[in-house]
Amino acid sequence: MIKLTKLNNEEFVINCAQIMTIDIIPESKITLMNKEHFIVLESIDEIIEKTIEYNRSIMDIRQGNMI
Repeated sequence: MIKLTKLNNEEFVINCAQIMTIDIIPESKITLMNKEHFIVLESIDEIIEKTIEYNRSIMDIRQGNMI
């Protein structure tokens, strides 16, 4: 799960494993596997970095390294 920000500055979390596409419109439009979409303030690069950090934390836990 990653934390993102809606256009009204409301924070929410999303299951990054369900992201199908991210488009620039110029905000970032995230489309999930179920075709639901969210428009967020974060850039594509920020979303990718948050996803990488989340996946890295999962791998650390699985390998027995506490974060």
